[in-house]
Amino acid sequence: MITYCTNIHPGESWDEIFLNVRTHLPAVKAAVSPDAPFPIGLRLSNRAAIDLDAEASALFQEWCREAGCFVPTINGFPYGVFHGRPVKESVYLPDWRQEERVEYTKRLAYLLDAWLPEGMAGSISTVPVGFKRKVRPDDYAAVRRNLLGVLEHLDLLRQRSGKEIVLCLEPEAGCVLETTEDLVRFIEQMGFPRALGNMMGICFDCCHHAVAFENVPEAFAMLSEAGVKIGKIQASSALRLKSFDRTLLDGLDEPCYLHQVVIRHPEGRLARYDDLPEALDRHHIALGEEWRIHFHVPVFAEDTVSYGTTRFFLEECLQRMDGNIPIEVETYTWDVLPAELRSASVTESIIREIEWVKEKSHETNRRS
Repeated sequence: MITYCTNIHPGESWDEIFLNVRTHLPAVKAAVSPDAPFPIGLRLSNRAAIDLDAEASALFQEWCREAGCFVPTINGFPYGVFHGRPVKESVYLPDWRQEERVEYTKRLAYLLDAWLPEGMAGSISTVPVGFKRKVRPDDYAAVRRNLLGVLEHLDLLRQRSGKEIVLCLEPEAGCVLETTEDLVRFIEQMGFPRALGNMMGICFDCCHHAVAFENVPEAFAMLSEAGVKIGKIQASSALRLKSFDRTLLDGLDEPCYLHQVVIRHPEGRLARYDDLPEALDRHHIALGEEWRIHFHVPVFAEDTVSYGTTRFFLEECLQRMDGNIPIEVETYTWDVLPAELRSASVTESIIREIEWVKEKSHETNRRS
């Protein structure tokens, strides 16, 4: 199952989001899935989730049926405005310390339970607890209580409808959970009841894990050994520079999103910075180091004249993953991409990304 996340399209109200879906989805489906139902990776803000009363939800479900689409997953990471103005670390707020995050996620679960096809598992991706600088040790009791409340809500929905929805924490640099190891340890420390354990998993964003310099086989083995479910793979790629170039890096410094930086020194030590300006101001350059930057770029892009990417990491993920795991292309940075990485319309780029992922997945299936 391969889709893309609609967080690439600006819009916070349900009317705006539904207009984007009606505008872009038919063309994407016609190109990549003309004869089969097409999954929608739907991003809903809290405002949109509130807008979606029973009537609007039913109308959307009917539109999906007529358009040959269905919703298996919701991006519940950004709560509020996500395009057009500075987001930076506010994208994590409210985080899992706060009741607003609980109520928002429950709304998403209720909607997804109504839309999810019978016999299909669903997922909601969410904030990796919160921004590391903001979360203190004494916050963890509230974090556990709030996550447990959502897991219990998912269990009640499952008992009522028979549908399974997994809450997927999405590790990201600069957050409480940055790596696969962080997530596995966190779930173990939370000690959730065993009956609810299979309702919490990971949204494995390939860009984020590549930025952290993770090893794909080790990460997947760690999840398997811990029994952590991969709710979905986000097919994404980060920027990668093998030598420092101030001019190029200055060109990536845009005001909307955080662009966390992890730099590997020649001897293997990692230096981490919460945003690109911080790295540019504080890092002492060393010969032979490698920069990886949390800046989502189209997955079909490899090395350009100016930039390298972590597409190799995504390719290895696609080679090793279980074919039953949903894949969601997520290049939400379309509006702020460097010009040389934005050579077509947004719809054309989405189609090309999905086709690239499909081809790589087929290559894996042919080899196996």
